[in-house]
Amino acid sequence: MPIHFLKGVGAQRAEILHRIGLHRASDILFYFPRDYQDMTERREFDQLEEGNKLQTIVGKIADWNRKSTRRGEMLTLTIDCGEGFVNGHWFKMPSIMREFAAGRRLMLTGKPKFNPPFWVMIHPQITYLADSEEEDEIEPFLPIYPLTEGLKQFHLRRILRNMLPVFAPLLDEVFPEAYLSEHQLLPIAEAVKAIHFPPDKAAQLSAQRRFVYQELFVLQLALAVRRLQHRTCLKASPLPVDTKIDTRIRQRFPFSLTKAQERVIKEIVNDMAQPVPMNRLLQGDVGSGKTVVALYAMLLAVAHGHQAVFMAPTEVLARQHLRTLTRMLEGSLVKIAPIFGGQKPAVRAGILQDIASGNAQIVVGTQAIIQNELPFQKLGLVVIDEQHKFGVMQRAALKVPTGRSGETFDPHYLVMTATPIPRSVTMTLFGDLDVSIMDSMPPGRQQVKTYIAGPEHKTAWWDFVVRKVLEEHWQGYVVVPLVEESETLNESLNRENGEDSVPNNTVQNNTAQNYIANLQQVYEQLSTGQCKDLRLGIIHGRMSTEEKERIMYDFRTGEIQLLIATTVIEVGVDVPNANLLTIESAERFGLSQLHQLRGRIGRGKHPGFCTVFCNATTEEAQKRLKAFEKLSDGFKLAEKDFEIRGAGDLFGTQQHGMPPLRVADLVRDKEVLYEARQDAGEMVQSDPGLAKPEHAKLRKQMLNRYGSVLNLGDVG
Repeated sequence: MPIHFLKGVGAQRAEILHRIGLHRASDILFYFPRDYQDMTERREFDQLEEGNKLQTIVGKIADWNRKSTRRGEMLTLTIDCGEGFVNGHWFKMPSIMREFAAGRRLMLTGKPKFNPPFWVMIHPQITYLADSEEEDEIEPFLPIYPLTEGLKQFHLRRILRNMLPVFAPLLDEVFPEAYLSEHQLLPIAEAVKAIHFPPDKAAQLSAQRRFVYQELFVLQLALAVRRLQHRTCLKASPLPVDTKIDTRIRQRFPFSLTKAQERVIKEIVNDMAQPVPMNRLLQGDVGSGKTVVALYAMLLAVAHGHQAVFMAPTEVLARQHLRTLTRMLEGSLVKIAPIFGGQKPAVRAGILQDIASGNAQIVVGTQAIIQNELPFQKLGLVVIDEQHKFGVMQRAALKVPTGRSGETFDPHYLVMTATPIPRSVTMTLFGDLDVSIMDSMPPGRQQVKTYIAGPEHKTAWWDFVVRKVLEEHWQGYVVVPLVEESETLNESLNRENGEDSVPNNTVQNNTAQNYIANLQQVYEQLSTGQCKDLRLGIIHGRMSTEEKERIMYDFRTGEIQLLIATTVIEVGVDVPNANLLTIESAERFGLSQLHQLRGRIGRGKHPGFCTVFCNATTEEAQKRLKAFEKLSDGFKLAEKDFEIRGAGDLFGTQQHGMPPLRVADLVRDKEVLYEARQDAGEMVQSDPGLAKPEHAKLRKQMLNRYGSVLNLGDVG
């Protein structure tokens, strides 16, 4: 039903509601509150009492004024409560005056203090009421909704009070009655009423749980169906291993594999021996040896006369893999073909011919691989590095078999990430994949010592860096968040902190509270300051491929001693002699990003030293950096980051193609997620196509939300 026909809406308000995506009656019913105003401690004027308990009182605006104090400008609002007056005081918050109007009804919620002759609340919360909203009609938990300009809380409350008795009973229940009872879920009509106007806290939590469970359950149903379709509808060439193949592959590794590598290789080998495609996610912390595992899998494919693809998200990382594979396969008969954007036509033509003939057995490249239909002769394995940078839809694009002499087999898939992912996120974004985890480091991997430093430590740190480079021939990275100075960003940050202009920063004595480092500025300061005796270089993503390759070659060979970079070096770059890492403006980086950057050092025979310079002003940034200093385990860091920041948009749901979660929070609701996953798996196992009549509505909801994204096709 179009919303302009609803009581209390009309054409003008309907246009406002359209701006926040509300077009039909059902949209409003499922537009859930973001919070609630606890009205259980509502008081009359003579019932107010001092203490730490929040109390709420209703009145009308009588007067307001502003004056200067030692704490800054103070705004005072006086409300008439009938039997007396209550003052609300706010400091440095002039914007709230915009809503004031004489005689307007509202509620103040705060901790009252008696300051004769008035009761006073400092920074109380304001809840505006409609003139028709009687005090005895106000619910004990008042819903607070996300708003837009021209829309008030009482507008939405009034609309929903009118709608719920009429529309809630008409809602379709997707769960069978027995299922609701077994899993202690509120029926849909009862849950919708309680999520908007809960009679008590228990009812609000029960309603919230119903919708969180349903959202996560439908997602896990879709993922379970996708896994089942993958195993029953797709065919792959079985690529088993035997003693001869295993021995030949291991001869390429001049070192012993870790227990974690052995365990993961066993899981991969078991998968590749099956007549259905492997679909496995390999999580390994920075430096855990994932590339060796990937090479084992690729050589297993090659041993059976198949081709393998190794795809990375950036050309820097892809070329790093190309160098690593070329070195490890030196002297073998395996031919590697690079596929990158910008290759000369004659070179590209020769490579394509090698791929088509099967002469090229391993193909290494970037997204250029999926942007062109490469003429594989017999593609057996696809390895995708840094899976989260590609996304569901891109992986699906690569799954289309092309140019393989009419064969209908799909390749096996191994997707890898060096970004440890919290379990709940893995189950949500990668729930269609089997998961392997490498949680140990190869022997000889050095510990990296991490320090958080302020501007006063810069002189000592750069003295240490210069000494290590000149006396022990070490190399180092300096990572900054921006390529060029952003005056707009700096100016806005400084205005927030009451500064008039951007200070003149120096590397030796950086006193600016909002200094955001940039490559050129840092290069000039270091090359003319304490690092003037070192050979410096710059690398960033805006450079051409040739420039980046030249810079990285000079760094690997020691021509460049100190490389100033953006996060283009975040993953995959392997220079064993690089033991020093300086991160400027560290508060600008995420925790997983910082951990990835730290993984660039300590890869040789010497320990690494990482110092982060920061001006963390928020509690979240301080917690993040302290965790980075204390923890070296990437999986523990990922969980800590998740706790600090919440789920947010960790890897970009838009990039993944997955619809964002509307109700569930993966930090708060992870136990519900585990329950929903278990229940969804059991339902798909007992009713693979969700063909039973009692599951028809669940099936429809699953296909509507995830059918196209997960390429579920016609289930059942």
